[in-house]
Amino acid sequence: MTLSEQPHCRRIALGVEYDGSGFCGWQTQSCGTRTVQHEIERALSRVADHPVRVVCAGRTDTGVHATGQVVHFDTHAERQLKAWVMGVNTHLPDDVCVHWAKPVDADFSARFSATRRSYRYVIQQRSARPALYSRRVTWVRYPLDTAAMHLAAQALLGENDFSSFRSSACQAEHAMRFVEFIEITSASAFVYIDIRANAFLHHMVRNIVGSLLKIGTGERPVAWLAELLARRDRTQAGPTAPADGLYLVAVQYPAEHELPESGIAPIFGVDGRHQST
Repeated sequence: MTLSEQPHCRRIALGVEYDGSGFCGWQTQSCGTRTVQHEIERALSRVADHPVRVVCAGRTDTGVHATGQVVHFDTHAERQLKAWVMGVNTHLPDDVCVHWAKPVDADFSARFSATRRSYRYVIQQRSARPALYSRRVTWVRYPLDTAAMHLAAQALLGENDFSSFRSSACQAEHAMRFVEFIEITSASAFVYIDIRANAFLHHMVRNIVGSLLKIGTGERPVAWLAELLARRDRTQAGPTAPADGLYLVAVQYPAEHELPESGIAPIFGVDGRHQST
């Protein structure tokens, strides 16, 4: 009998934030490297007083951050909801925290119940490398044509085969994904690439950004992104952009689950201070 089948077992969803720069990705690994999943399960197990396993909405890679990760776990421990937030946070390292906790139905899945996921990619453009934002943004030395990047990116909207932006290590059954929103904006020295889709392939956002950067520098024309999409050939696209600038900022679920807003998009303000919206 699994834990979820035991009497008095409850399923709890959590909203989680982390700085990915100190982790070897989300997923626990057999080699014992530091991962977000391991830290969260360790903290939850201490509060629950029994081993806890979590399922996340999206497995992030090494160096990728999250302000809006969602996870669920099963427990027979009777705890107030604040214990699953404040109590768990006392056992977490400084680069991970729980924002909220909410009971959910037994058939809820942080992964499979999600209807869409949103990412933000942050670029700082200036001649000198960043110190304050090191490992939190991707740095480019040159100014980018964000209008050209935004125009090119609109070719990705709708349901398409994203094989040209799929990692060779991707284990998804197929490359069809539905992108419902993509926008490139800029403020001061920072460029923001926001993308929302029903789901993402391995390295999909970073591979799209890698190609958009070639358009932003004028190395490739606006029409090139549409051509890449049609070719369905990863070898023809741009390089994989660094993980540093990538944030999982939101996961949406059907309204009946009544989950809180899952995240905020990082903004690096014109006065140099980090902000959030």
